[in-house]
Amino acid sequence: MHFTKHHGAGNDFLVTVDMEGRLPLEPAVVRALCDRHLGVGADGVIRVLEGRHGADVTMELRNADGLEAEMSGNGIRCLAQAAVQAGLVSPPTFSVATGAGVRTVEYWPGDRSDVAEASVDMGKAELGPDQTQEFGDRKARQVDMGNPHLVLLGPDPSGVAVGELGPQLQANYPGGINVEFVALGPGTDELTMRVWERGVGETLACGTGACAAAAAAHSWGLVGEVVTVHNPGGSLRVGLGSNGISLAGPTRRVADVEVDLAALRASLQ
Repeated sequence: MHFTKHHGAGNDFLVTVDMEGRLPLEPAVVRALCDRHLGVGADGVIRVLEGRHGADVTMELRNADGLEAEMSGNGIRCLAQAAVQAGLVSPPTFSVATGAGVRTVEYWPGDRSDVAEASVDMGKAELGPDQTQEFGDRKARQVDMGNPHLVLLGPDPSGVAVGELGPQLQANYPGGINVEFVALGPGTDELTMRVWERGVGETLACGTGACAAAAAAHSWGLVGEVVTVHNPGGSLRVGLGSNGISLAGPTRRVADVEVDLAALRASLQ
């Protein structure tokens, strides 16, 4: 089975084109593929399928734990690069059906064949109630971006024990939740973020998480309508418009991968 590996700001995915839907991937296989020691290594696996609901193509996304996820802002940009390079869609604009609805992608090839930029219509953010905090410089709010998020605003997240706090907080929510640890800055209309992703763990970036963090910070009056979100793996640009949120950032193709699925399945027994 053929995959291409891509990353968006360090958030990496294995992408396979299966337009006829003949090669479903069971959760155990996805977990094995994503294992960074015994498999290929990735934060998730994406199948590109025939378009649904009027879209040009469909994204089936599974996190590293093998379970399906509704949406990934970085993942959809990786899918976009794979779909363009496979000749399935024509830039600059095309549509992708996701578990969170149909999304429009604008795509610009880079000066090398392995790099590109893309902007994605991410839909609207549904803001939960502002949660009262013990300290005035800390804020918390749930945000639904088609998938669930808990945005925690506080001090510089570089000192946060994300690997400990992430799963503890996630356990309080049936079905899990993505947890963003966010601080203001370093500049105006900028945020610095680390994230614990449901079904994956800490990742180098999270596209829907960046959108959720920007939407929450904007609701608190702390940032404007165009926000740069700095992740450990790179920066993403979030636009907060009256009709919805846009997410822009890089994508890079890093490898072609051939996997013997029979051998992989045998290794799981």
